[in-house]
Amino acid sequence: MSFSRDQALSLLHEHIKNDKLLAHSYASEAVMKALGRRLGQDEEQWALAGLLHDLDIEQVGGDLTVHGIAAVAMLTEQGIDPEIIDAIAMHNEMATKKTRETIFQHALAAGETVTGLIMATALVYPDKKLASVKVKSVTKRMKEKAFAASVNRDNIRECEGIGIPLDEFVEISLTAMQERSEQLGL
Repeated sequence: MSFSRDQALSLLHEHIKNDKLLAHSYASEAVMKALGRRLGQDEEQWALAGLLHDLDIEQVGGDLTVHGIAAVAMLTEQGIDPEIIDAIAMHNEMATKKTRETIFQHALAAGETVTGLIMATALVYPDKKLASVKVKSVTKRMKEKAFAASVNRDNIRECEGIGIPLDEFVEISLTAMQERSEQLGL
């Protein structure tokens, strides 16, 4: 059974109420679709993983020791593709106590994480718009540990392990997010 984007959106809105988390989910969806395209993977499958990866974050109160586990149960019940469920489970290694191995797992971990760095970069610009953000600005911020300190730079660097250099990864991600800037409110 295939799961449509409309079904995924309905599920997302049922479980996520915070507008910032919704924007993060939309940004992650856009980035994952673009990464799927770049890597010759199923773009729709990858987009759904981006959209639904934080489905349980409000339910678990942001507890990273269990985040992802409840999502696996919810998504399994919905009949979601097991590859999507696996990538979602593995985007948070802390809860699974396993190490990411597949391209899909690494892409989701890197892709959803870079959205936070890109959004934080946009917010320091005077107009607070994604359109103003440059790749160089984001990669420069990668080196500033105090900037967006909660963003795990190691997760972002996993892009290199799947064959995408950091500059290209940021460019793909930024462009994907810029195309959705209205929806993201940036």
